[in-house]
Amino acid sequence: MRTTHNQAITKKTDRYIVIVILISLLATTCPVAFSAGNNEKLPDVLSAQQERIRVIETAAKTSVSIFAGSSGGGSGVLISPDGYALTNFHVVQPAGIAMRCGLNDGQLYEAVLVGLDPTGDLAVIKLIGKDAFPYAPIGDSDTVSVGDACYTIGNPFLLATNLQPSVSAGIVSGVHRYQFPAGTLLEYADCLQVDAAINPGNSGGGLFNARGELIGINGRASFEKRGRINVGAGYAISSNQVHNFLGILKSGHLADHATLGATVATSADGRVVVSDILESSDTWRKGLRIDDEIIELAGRSVRSVNAFKNILGTLPSGWRIPVVFRRAGRPSEIFVELAGVHTPAMLNELMAGRRAPPSENKPGDRPKPKPNPLAPDPKDLPESIQKFYEPRFGYANFYFNRIELERVRDTLQRRKSASEKQEISWRYQGRLEAGGSFEIELGDQSATISLPTGTSRWEQAAADAGLSAEAGFDSSPPGSGGMLAALTMWRRLLIKGAQDIDGRITYWGQQPLYSTSTNQLADVLELTTSSCRSRFFIDEFGNVSHVTFFLGASSTSCDLHFTGLRKRGPYWQPTHLTVDYDGDRFATFHFEKGEQKNK
Repeated sequence: MRTTHNQAITKKTDRYIVIVILISLLATTCPVAFSAGNNEKLPDVLSAQQERIRVIETAAKTSVSIFAGSSGGGSGVLISPDGYALTNFHVVQPAGIAMRCGLNDGQLYEAVLVGLDPTGDLAVIKLIGKDAFPYAPIGDSDTVSVGDACYTIGNPFLLATNLQPSVSAGIVSGVHRYQFPAGTLLEYADCLQVDAAINPGNSGGGLFNARGELIGINGRASFEKRGRINVGAGYAISSNQVHNFLGILKSGHLADHATLGATVATSADGRVVVSDILESSDTWRKGLRIDDEIIELAGRSVRSVNAFKNILGTLPSGWRIPVVFRRAGRPSEIFVELAGVHTPAMLNELMAGRRAPPSENKPGDRPKPKPNPLAPDPKDLPESIQKFYEPRFGYANFYFNRIELERVRDTLQRRKSASEKQEISWRYQGRLEAGGSFEIELGDQSATISLPTGTSRWEQAAADAGLSAEAGFDSSPPGSGGMLAALTMWRRLLIKGAQDIDGRITYWGQQPLYSTSTNQLADVLELTTSSCRSRFFIDEFGNVSHVTFFLGASSTSCDLHFTGLRKRGPYWQPTHLTVDYDGDRFATFHFEKGEQKNK
């Protein structure tokens, strides 16, 4: 006989009453089980629950619902009070340059695309319309362990019609996972695996730890072949990979990932060895060869092919990293410049969304141009967005490169004396680490260096007359690769600032200063002239502590490493200078005297 609804409720209530009576009897007859000590733990449990609620409530305020019109949408997470937010490349690609975003305050905001990383499936956007946005602090994903509690926050299946994000809880199921790319795109290297639900629409949203720190950007999940049902295996881009790319993405770049120019394999005795290498790569020029064992990459140990891919997959192209390898039992260290997986033209095609569906034109019709949401005419954008967008080849949005360049200009300007004149020459004296003394004089129109091997001089007048090599600079002193030229460009940047220096200057993102003990990231400016190319590494105090100089179209560099530059004091007076040419040490200079003099 079927049980009626009321009967079912009555039976359920009776059971609850019986359970309560039994608990009361147990409390009386079994005082150990219900001792005061155990009861004292109840406030701790409730306190932990309230803390979890508080953390999720705070993190939810940083969650962004991204709407891409007929293409659906996804999620994002705010990372700064001025409205910058992280999301996935595959979320913003159909949305285009301009999009609408919702926060859990119930408001919709206009947003503009800032930077793109198609390979790593990352993007930065900027929300507009509020003076100060809530934002999530970025944590250290390398401290995450299997079993740590985690939360995914976003807009799965676009359920957040009221702009209130969905939250899923779980644990970290795996760290340092590798998810193969689709072709050369959407590679998830060194990523986090979680069992917290990641469903369609969660893409681009934040993965948080128990303290509410952002430890990853959700983007992929393992689904059943039918129905796209989550099976508890989701993947998030690690926050440390985000950290590597953030400076590049915030400055409007179309970022690319790195390749070493070499492939590796596991040898018969379990070592990770070079199996192939491009002779055109910087790695080959610096001395790496087939069968060399890779020990470390960018300061991280390499014990498997998977570890090699994981480390390399989190690095931007153009970075210079240390590589430690072993040959015939002897370890060696080289610094190599990482090439890109794609050419700039290929990246531009990917940004433009050239993977269009087959043409719908009838035979004989002229092909109709497809709209390009990621490279539109600025006039076609909403009026509120137009001033925040500037197209340029090789960039997702060059407007934000100007913003970052201005920030670094201000930092440089604060270190410079308002009364300082360009005509003042800088003179240095000291000793060489290899023995002997030196004198250097740097001026606006000339530069001179005296070494035990002789004196070298560069003059602007000779350059203007076309009497010197490379239409303005030469490689003096011999064997340095252009030390005088590099010092001249260093001085010009410090005197003139990034605004008035001759040539085209852009913000290049951030790179590690591996010559320091902290491997801190420094802002990098790139200056290109008709005769040279220079990269200036600028620390948080406005010191230009490293210069990489390329003479003409050369691919070999002269590198200047300045040490002893302080937070306060003369920004032009280091205590030491190390000069490397194409990876080999030219000289180390110990400064004993420095002065500025009028000519």
